Amino acid sequence: MKLPACPFKQRKHKRSPTVIILTTTVTSFLFLMMIASLLCVFHWRKSRKNPSSTPFIMDSLPQISYNELLHATGGFSSDNLIGQGGFGSVYRGILDRDGGKLVAVKVLNLQQHGASKSFIAECKALRNIRHRNLVKILTYCSSIDFKGNDFKALVFDFMENGSLDTWLYQEGNGNTQVQNLNFLRRLHIAIDVSFALLYLHDDCEAPVIHCDLKPSNILLDNEMTAHVGDFGLSKLLSKTINNSSQGETSSIGIKGTIGYMAPEYGIGSEASASGDVYSLGIILLEMFTGKKPTDEMFTSGLNLHNFVKAKIPGQVMQVVDPKLELGDNNVQKCIVSILEIGLACSAEQVGERMNMRDVTRKLNIIMDAFRRGRPDSLRQTN
Repeated sequence: MKLPACPFKQRKHKRSPTVIILTTTVTSFLFLMMIASLLCVFHWRKSRKNPSSTPFIMDSLPQISYNELLHATGGFSSDNLIGQGGFGSVYRGILDRDGGKLVAVKVLNLQQHGASKSFIAECKALRNIRHRNLVKILTYCSSIDFKGNDFKALVFDFMENGSLDTWLYQEGNGNTQVQNLNFLRRLHIAIDVSFALLYLHDDCEAPVIHCDLKPSNILLDNEMTAHVGDFGLSKLLSKTINNSSQGETSSIGIKGTIGYMAPEYGIGSEASASGDVYSLGIILLEMFTGKKPTDEMFTSGLNLHNFVKAKIPGQVMQVVDPKLELGDNNVQKCIVSILEIGLACSAEQVGERMNMRDVTRKLNIIMDAFRRGRPDSLRQTN
């Protein structure tokens, strides 16, 4: 028919510039997100293998591995468990690296709120302090356990004779003999603790406030020398030019222990040396009366401080620990002087409390008077 061929143009699919730009942008964004995710995973794995939660704080101490502590404590066996507290547990251990040295391993329970801050606070407090009446830190561990969880522990000298609390309230079970703390031993312990606090408050480059002084934190070595331990709630204070302490640097709220905690802490006051003095005062009263400040007898406004104050000096024998063997009148006079110090330290008003230098001086005067058999001379020093 010789008809002209139909014009036919092949349809070409052209993408608009907007679609091309959008596709390129989305693809690039997804690629960058993938790279960022891979970098995050790599960094996380690296940080898990090399925990760095204690940078520079413990540089002066050697670090010990998790595996060494696992071996030293028999796999953190319950047979080696010697104590438990709010932030962790303490195990008896034997370090092979130190020729079989007996140690106490404090393992932090990092699931407990505040445990990590407690670990940092204790590290800061212990890194520069050295005193014969403070528990000595030997090494520390900041690693991961066999499950891949964060693991933190502090390793201390082992105190063979346990805590003051155990000695004050131990009970016989028929098979064991109760060992009593006599007057002289209790006075020695009181002086040891006073020296420790004096050092922390006045002789450290940055004053250290313990904030949780109590009998269970006073440990006794094989010679019954007292050592103050457990700095998990401690505070570091800065010194002004005139050597007064101010400027709290720790972020942990003051908690302490009911019965030993200074009353001003309950209304939000900052940590201070006088707070530790209050705790020591309560401990002195407790040591020589055998009464805990939380005893069930203390109700309706009666507390350990008022209980003792009402009987001093004339009726002192009504409040003295019956386990104390008072051989003569000299011991009674010494106890009156010690309880008077305890009362002065545990005054409710901060300004009425003694300072640690005076506490230490007067306790040593009592010791000297007792040894010389001249307790009457104590009246001239109070």
